[in-house]
Amino acid sequence: MNQAPAPSEVFAQLWALGELSPQALGYLRLTGCDPVLPSSFAVGTAAQVSIAAAALAACELGAVRGQARQDVAVDMAQAAMECQGWYSLDGVVPDPWDALSGLYRCADGWVRLHTNFAHHRLGVLALLGLPPSTGERDTVQDAVAQWRAVDLETQAAERGLVVAAVRSFEQWDAHAQGQAIAAQPLFTLERMADGPVLPLPQLGAAQRPLHGVRVLDLTRIVAGPVAGRTLAALGADVMLVNSPHLPNIDMIAEASRGKRSVHVDLRDPAQRQQMNALVAGSHVFVQGYRPGGLDALGYSPAQLAHLRPGLVIVSLSAYSEQGPWAGRRGFDSLVQTAAGFNTAEAQAAGVEKPQALPVQILDYATGYLMAFASSAALVRQQQEGGTWLVRVSLAQTAHWLRSMGQVAAGWGIRAPSVPERTHYLESYATGFGALVAMRHSAKLSRTPVGWSRPAMPPGSHPPVW
Repeated sequence: MNQAPAPSEVFAQLWALGELSPQALGYLRLTGCDPVLPSSFAVGTAAQVSIAAAALAACELGAVRGQARQDVAVDMAQAAMECQGWYSLDGVVPDPWDALSGLYRCADGWVRLHTNFAHHRLGVLALLGLPPSTGERDTVQDAVAQWRAVDLETQAAERGLVVAAVRSFEQWDAHAQGQAIAAQPLFTLERMADGPVLPLPQLGAAQRPLHGVRVLDLTRIVAGPVAGRTLAALGADVMLVNSPHLPNIDMIAEASRGKRSVHVDLRDPAQRQQMNALVAGSHVFVQGYRPGGLDALGYSPAQLAHLRPGLVIVSLSAYSEQGPWAGRRGFDSLVQTAAGFNTAEAQAAGVEKPQALPVQILDYATGYLMAFASSAALVRQQQEGGTWLVRVSLAQTAHWLRSMGQVAAGWGIRAPSVPERTHYLESYATGFGALVAMRHSAKLSRTPVGWSRPAMPPGSHPPVW
């Protein structure tokens, strides 16, 4: 078992990938060490480093805009708790999982089903030959047991469903998609077209470092919403754009803190004109639809560069835009299953049944990395102009986490309970109800982070800046 590197070492490598000034590293304060959650992987380090990178990069953009640099501090235990995504709404803690989601034994191994959305649940039941009213896991288990794992995974993907076969690291490394991921960096940041330096206002000493940065947030499932929420905490004006015909997860009540929330139906030509006007007034465009999903509607990276020269475009996918699985749907739990983590955790714990990571760290770390890369690209945009494209994926983040090695005796610790960490919680009045959720774990020495707008349901605001 390779020992995990120190968080400061992981951070320095990440900072270099963002091509930001090494002088800023002197303003970073990281406390704590793994393990902080029961896992054989450095999930605390991934949480802490990605959160700290997002905050320090925002401060670096602040420095480019005339602000003095300031200290950024992140405690690992608080960062890991933030990535648990715990919240309550009107005193109720929602269950994030559908009753049929989870692991099932196949004829030759295990698979994980993801049925949180109704259309995914109904599609999986149909594939298994079960009626749509099926609600018993035992019935689903009996049907799944007739399948080979990879066959079920493949046929589900062909139908646009989300199922993953449980693999070992060795099996993932031998898979063409695993090899495609291993050949890529953690994320890519490229100047894709010319464009002018987009004006940003000078900052006062007490203003948060992303004040005046306009962000369009076209994301729906955890990682993307976390990115937008983080940018909002650091001062950005974030507008969450939902389609009125697509479902959302319950977490929207927590992840919408600090954002405007609007409806735009991109199938309607008149509303696409509204979107074009929003793009023309933006600095950052973040999207989490599968690769190519927005192209036919007029919002491919090239089309966005034409609409708004100088824009920073951040594109999120599950398995990246390279390899045979480019464009395949996926979620954190599916990616960690396919990429070998569930098997490795089971081996570390000394049990047969595959074990999930203790938090959805691929989602959360990817979200914070998106926020980091957004600010890194904005620094370049302010210094040299140009339109910038950032590409990230859950699978690339998984490869990054694996590269940190494993944590000896990580399974031997007890996870802290929420009541033991009540000092990390804040209460908010929102358009969804009374929200209690984790405060952001990055601490800035001069301009405290936080959300100036309450979370509101989709369509609560007009689609105008």
